[in-house]
Amino acid sequence: MSDLSEIIKEIRKEAAEITGSALDFSAGEFDKLLLEQIESICFSRQLMKKYSVDEVRTIVDTVFNQMRRHDVLEPLINDKSITEIMINGPDKVFIERNGVIEETDIVFESRERLDDLIQNMVAKVNRRVTEAEPVVDARLEDGSRVNVVLPPVALNGPLVTIRKFPEKPMTVEDLINYGSLTEEAAAFLEKLVRAKYNIFICGGTGSGKTSFLNALSSLIPKDERIVTIEDSAELQLTTIKNIARLETRNANTEGRGEISMKTLIKTSLRMRPERIIVGEVRGGEALDMLQAMNTGHDGSMSTGHANSTADMLSRLETMVLMAAPLPLEAIKKQIASALDIIIFLARLRDYTRRTLEITEVVGYKDGDIVLNPLFVFEETGEDSKGMVLGSLKRTGNPLINRQKAKQRGIEIE
Repeated sequence: MSDLSEIIKEIRKEAAEITGSALDFSAGEFDKLLLEQIESICFSRQLMKKYSVDEVRTIVDTVFNQMRRHDVLEPLINDKSITEIMINGPDKVFIERNGVIEETDIVFESRERLDDLIQNMVAKVNRRVTEAEPVVDARLEDGSRVNVVLPPVALNGPLVTIRKFPEKPMTVEDLINYGSLTEEAAAFLEKLVRAKYNIFICGGTGSGKTSFLNALSSLIPKDERIVTIEDSAELQLTTIKNIARLETRNANTEGRGEISMKTLIKTSLRMRPERIIVGEVRGGEALDMLQAMNTGHDGSMSTGHANSTADMLSRLETMVLMAAPLPLEAIKKQIASALDIIIFLARLRDYTRRTLEITEVVGYKDGDIVLNPLFVFEETGEDSKGMVLGSLKRTGNPLINRQKAKQRGIEIE
């Protein structure tokens, strides 16, 4: 492969010199021209006499991917079975497939090749990352989420994590087929969405929060106006026609021009939304989200990181305190008034993603937010392959707050 590496470098350099004057071409025309030039260079060097057809094809694909796509990652990005790509420096690339993490034999040609790839990825979505500002979130053309951390913060070289999403957005039917939801729970959630209950989805990393949010959003009536707010656009709400999508922006080199999630939430209130969907709350913007839910934007949704439903409430309290030094009692009342339903997701020990709880937020009483569990996951054991057996069960507790359902003529139970 070292011999091929040298040939690849030479052909890449020659192709760059030939196509350097073709910058006025459209992206599609440029790609076609570049591919033709790479193939022409290979044939002019008579590589077919020295290498096999497969090796020449590898040379052509590698040069093209390095110059126009995602370098050695291109096969991984195109592999639909891979859900996550983790790069720990130029010579350590890991993937997640079917919930299992494994190391690959893929390495970058050099540290510089990895640096070039990172800069290309973030530049395409108007983001920047430098040693002075070494952390950035971005996305690929297909919607995959990208997180980059550079040295000196990253000690073992540039760190890149790519979270891939399915081409086809997740649906409630998919969640049922995967065993994350039962048909009873799905029918219940559909009524809650149509009745405009405010829903918050929480769970740990990789528990499927964004996919679940996509699925729930597909249940929103098609004639409503939706505003989505995200750090990096990931939601795929293909069923909604009247949608306004907003994305945050980092500050420029002078420290100006930042558009925060907090700002976008405030702006969205002037866009006549019927529902606001916040991709994920991490900080002080939680207060603005809660206030939006409390001021006539019923049916809004969001997600957050937590290890349980109770933990999510505690984290929301902390987030609100980050925005304003309010009394804890006032914060709890605000949360209890804004949220109607909390859904808790988790990845189990067999790597499957399940819905563990669907809980109603009843209100505030005696210094605590009162919760009413409606569905709880009951585990019944494991099969011979170590897969967790069990399903989401109705607790028998009735939904207490039915006012929104009654207003819209929806019979919950």
